[in-house]
Amino acid sequence: MKMKYRLAALLLSMASLAGTVSPAWATKFDIDPVHSGIAFYIDHLGFSKVIGVAQEFSGAFEFDATKPEGSSLDVKVAVGSISTNNKQRDGDIQGADWFNATEFPEITFVGKEFKKTSDTTGQIIGDLTIAGVTKSAALDVKFNKEGQNPWDKSHVVGFSATTKVKRSDFGMKAALGMIGDEVELVIQVEGREHQG
Repeated sequence: MKMKYRLAALLLSMASLAGTVSPAWATKFDIDPVHSGIAFYIDHLGFSKVIGVAQEFSGAFEFDATKPEGSSLDVKVAVGSISTNNKQRDGDIQGADWFNATEFPEITFVGKEFKKTSDTTGQIIGDLTIAGVTKSAALDVKFNKEGQNPWDKSHVVGFSATTKVKRSDFGMKAALGMIGDEVELVIQVEGREHQG
């Protein structure tokens, strides 16, 4: 009988201790611009798709592989850095009919909801702001790898993501019918654990 009481007391004690253990916190990562990229594709007269890239962007995210739904994400893209490999076209898309870079120099995306769809895939739903207009957008995300960078021993995690948006939803309606409305985004992100 004493043994039963002792066992019960031990179990109660363990349960009490478990209740006081602090929950695990998601790790904060800074987006590494050297090993990350943002590219987009847009139809040109049905003949081909023009490829563009964002050359300057920054951001951070919080991630715990055991609880991805508790993640966060905040990204900024410098509109002036967007390039389609043609100076005249790049100048045009900075103008008021397109990104209106003078008034709205940044594109932002803030993650609001994080869904796990499999062990290596998920979806991020967030607020995408372009040219002063904010719309909901969904990123389809693939978890690539988390581990130590063998070169500098830093803690790194990597993802790939895709989405499609309509530029007309953000007030960019120039040359619709000739230049595509749907824009496909392809994103590669490598994050390094935040220091400091």
